[in-house]
Amino acid sequence: MRALPLAFATLLLLTGCQSAYYATMEKVGIHKRDILSDRVEAAGEAQEEAQQQFKDALEHFRAVVKVDGGDLEDRYDDLSAQYDAAEQSAKNVTERINAVQDVAEALFDEWQDELDQYSSPTLRAASAKTLSDTKARYQRLIKAMRKAEAKMPPVLAKFHDQVLFLKHNLNARAIGSLKGELGSIEQQVGNLVSEMQKAISESERFIQQLNSNG
Repeated sequence: MRALPLAFATLLLLTGCQSAYYATMEKVGIHKRDILSDRVEAAGEAQEEAQQQFKDALEHFRAVVKVDGGDLEDRYDDLSAQYDAAEQSAKNVTERINAVQDVAEALFDEWQDELDQYSSPTLRAASAKTLSDTKARYQRLIKAMRKAEAKMPPVLAKFHDQVLFLKHNLNARAIGSLKGELGSIEQQVGNLVSEMQKAISESERFIQQLNSNG
């Protein structure tokens, strides 16, 4: 028998693990709907943390290019640490969004399959309408999350360039060169923070609607 491609085998393993996890949780009374609500909340919290971390990184970059004096190597170390923290925050956001998407798709598949189990056309139609409405709200949510997520890599790339440049040019001339990048970085971080706030607000609305009326 030919071996499965590694990526496909990994996907099967992850899917199987998630399916087993959902089945186990359902046995103790925690359904996919509950897990979805919790994961959306966790994704919102991860975005809030990333939002603050990118703001902090920007403030440290401002300090590097605007504050005269001080040990340049210490300022490099500080900025490098801020970049690493921002990169980790971005990874956390992506992991949380992926987790939301995974359980949402599982929930909607299950919900769709169970529509055929109704004997009452009226109840089936009502459930189908609720499913459709929930899907629509979810699509707005995941779109907002992914849009904010997509703005993180360009900002990280900018920060990485500055950290790398400073690493090999610890002198006043290097600081002068970095000043020209400040405006661009400020704009990118501002756009990122704005998109993240939209996603966070969308998360809050989705949880409220999910828990109130489905």
